Amino acid sequence: MSLMIESVQARLRTEFLGRPIVYLARAPSTQDIAREEAQRGAPEGLAVLAEEQTAGRGRLGRSWESPAGTNLYVTLVLRPQVEALRSLSIVTPLAVAQAVEETTGLAARIKWPNDVLIAGRKLAGILIETEIAGQSVKYALVGIGLNVNLDVERIPEIAEIATSLKRETGREVAREEVLAALLNHFEALYLEARRGRPPLEGWKSRLETLGRHVRVTSAGSVEEGVAEDVDAEGSLLLRRDDGTRVTIPAGEVTLR
Repeated sequence: MSLMIESVQARLRTEFLGRPIVYLARAPSTQDIAREEAQRGAPEGLAVLAEEQTAGRGRLGRSWESPAGTNLYVTLVLRPQVEALRSLSIVTPLAVAQAVEETTGLAARIKWPNDVLIAGRKLAGILIETEIAGQSVKYALVGIGLNVNLDVERIPEIAEIATSLKRETGREVAREEVLAALLNHFEALYLEARRGRPPLEGWKSRLETLGRHVRVTSAGSVEEGVAEDVDAEGSLLLRRDDGTRVTIPAGEVTLR
């Protein structure tokens, strides 16, 4: 069933986010379409939405299952200052978690840096790409893939590690409500971050990773230890097994 864009827009409380929407029945990737729009001068807040992606991708070049008519695949075009770039990896998963909690009552958690989980299974993935010229940000693309009504059991490759709102609630969930809540929460958090107040505590309080022994792959190297904390930039503070501590700006975490 196709999304009712009018229903989404009727629920929006945003000033600019999702006010222009590009809605496609099918696209290789919303990231690619959003990049084209950004390069053509699209305003900040443009949301590119597809019912189906034929070449959806997540972090580290992984593919993202994107069947038609079941989930949310959306990329937001933003034009932040350089100082606000790092906060996008805090704002985005927190906005997803808040939207899920508002619309379903489910408690969403975050695996550092920005995977959204429910009961230890992946619900949403986030891909943030930026284009920088000198000291200025030309644009940032925030891609979100959120499993809403996906029957994960029908996809053997992800059946054991992924989940959806339908699986967790036992019912179909209105994608329009979830998308509108996501855009509303995102803009509120993003505006705070642009004012120099990124929502660090709200994000940190949902981190599944803290206090766990983890293995982190970052920039081709591997570190192991206890995830003790995060700093003001969202970097992970890892206590190695030998007692030393290392700061990791971004990476891929395996909970052990």
